[in-house]
Amino acid sequence: MTDTRLVAMPATRLPAWLDRTMTEYVASRMQAGETREQAEANAQATRDRWFPGGTPAAGHLVWDVVDQDDTVVGYLWIGPFEPGSTAWWVFDVEIDDAHRRRGHARRALEAGERAAADHGATSIGLNVFGYNTGAQELYASLGYGVTATQMRKALA
Repeated sequence: MTDTRLVAMPATRLPAWLDRTMTEYVASRMQAGETREQAEANAQATRDRWFPGGTPAAGHLVWDVVDQDDTVVGYLWIGPFEPGSTAWWVFDVEIDDAHRRRGHARRALEAGERAAADHGATSIGLNVFGYNTGAQELYASLGYGVTATQMRKALA
């Protein structure tokens, strides 16, 4: 079993990570059917709400996911969905391609769930795009259940 742990992301790495994750968020929203303009507006709204002034909002935790060799293999961002809420959210989890299929995401999410509970969370949710079936399988195996489904059909 590979050792995986969460380490607070250094403030010096946060701006580059935020740029990268928002770029990936735009691409994911476009792949899910939004226009570039819609996706970029959603990314900007996310930045404004959850990273005011470029730093995580109160209660939000952004970690590097680190393996047994102290290599950063990904990241995890969780926090309350509304300020002061006990309903928390996995806003983003990503394991670098070269380190996938080794259990890092599972162990990072489990550690994040424990941290959320330690901070008073009574539940934790997440969104997953419909095309991301591998992530859906992981989340289901961790006990996440579907709470809503959105569907779309292109007409042109």
